[in-house]
Amino acid sequence: MDWSKTKTIFIITFLILDIFLAYQFIQKRNSSQLDVILETTIEEQLEANGITYVELPKEITKAAYLSGKSKIFTAQEIKKLPNQKVVISNQPVLEVSFIEPVPLSNPRDQYFLNNFIKRNIISGENYSFWKFDEKEKEILFFQKYNGKVIYKNVSSMLVLHLNENNEIISYEQTLLHDLEEYEKQEIVPAIKAIETLYKKNHLNPGDHVTNIELGYYALVQFTASQVLTPTWRIVVNGKEDYYVNAFEGQVINEENKMLE
Repeated sequence: MDWSKTKTIFIITFLILDIFLAYQFIQKRNSSQLDVILETTIEEQLEANGITYVELPKEITKAAYLSGKSKIFTAQEIKKLPNQKVVISNQPVLEVSFIEPVPLSNPRDQYFLNNFIKRNIISGENYSFWKFDEKEKEILFFQKYNGKVIYKNVSSMLVLHLNENNEIISYEQTLLHDLEEYEKQEIVPAIKAIETLYKKNHLNPGDHVTNIELGYYALVQFTASQVLTPTWRIVVNGKEDYYVNAFEGQVINEENKMLE
């Protein structure tokens, strides 16, 4: 046996093995570094894209499903309404017109409107101002529960109709009652809800999240009883609303109420 040749073969073999092991080590290290990069906080990723946001609610860590039933307004409740003529009663939708129109100096004056509906609307204290639609001459309110808004639910809303003189002339009202919470569960943190929007390409470079708050959303509406899920409402650039299921962390598509 030629020991010199054998030694050379061993040296080459070990050299190749060393190169292979070094390659494996580098790959593993790069993979680890990539994992670290992928695990870089969403805050850093947003900052890199110039996406900013308001101070996030951090104290809310748990929430519960909420169930409720559509209220049928009674004759006794309706009889107490001042300056009002009921068009439809004994239905989940109460339609009322004002005998004398109620003047408004400013349709966006929430202080006046909140006081007005408390005094003149059944359970008026349970509604929260949403917006004034100047084109439709409507002021929209959504029902709230424990300070949290039930978003865009036809079974829990109040719509005031105005005339050309910005006087309240009529309204439609629906209300969920017998509201009951289920057992509280952990929810997706607010920053994770923003991350969901980012990953779904709903946030563009330079966008600003102007508001984020927890409320409720019903995926199935127009039913006598409903189950509402805790939902993050995220407002982008002061005009675009997005809703993220606070349990599942998925975006709610308002068109068909399916989750993206």
